[in-house]
Amino acid sequence: MPELSSLIAFSLIALGMVLTPGPNMVYLVSRSICQGRNAGLVSLAGVALGFVFYMLCAAVGITALVMAVPFAYDTLRIAGAVYLLWLAWQAIRPGGRSPFEVRTLRADSPRRLFAMGFLTNLLNPKIAVMYLSLLPQFIDPAQGNVFGQTLALGTAQIAISVAVNAAIVCCAGAVAALLAGHPTWARMQRWLMATVLAGLAVRMATEARR
Repeated sequence: MPELSSLIAFSLIALGMVLTPGPNMVYLVSRSICQGRNAGLVSLAGVALGFVFYMLCAAVGITALVMAVPFAYDTLRIAGAVYLLWLAWQAIRPGGRSPFEVRTLRADSPRRLFAMGFLTNLLNPKIAVMYLSLLPQFIDPAQGNVFGQTLALGTAQIAISVAVNAAIVCCAGAVAALLAGHPTWARMQRWLMATVLAGLAVRMATEARR
């Protein structure tokens, strides 16, 4: 198991990232509003499978990396910090799109909904970078069982992401209407997420290598 401090820190990053607008959020919100809550939940199941796929790939790959090239942590750490700063900028840049601006989607079968959710997550660069760049720095080889640490951190990320996305799916219509009528709330959400992500990036960049 990873250290408790590492688990908490990574969970906060996972929370900040799932609350930051991205392909998954835009797709799930649009699907839920266009086709209903059940369609959004089926799509979310596909998204969850995508998380599991990334977690298992990362668990195998990171284990090999730690054993072969321990100094690669510095590269991963800096790359992760830069990516978090990029996400912070995307949240507040002029002309940035709110995830609750609905895209028109046709009605699909449950099988297609699941597959599209899976593919949307699989092709999501934010999730790929999180597992390849961010997660490794929270693993301490001195704790032993790198594979197990990766699974524990990945499971925490999946639980947080699925819980938050499920709440978004269930409340998509109400939240979209609220933000449409109160644009100040949308701006506040984006600035809050940008501040959290920028703070995590600074912490990541200044943290000493394990």
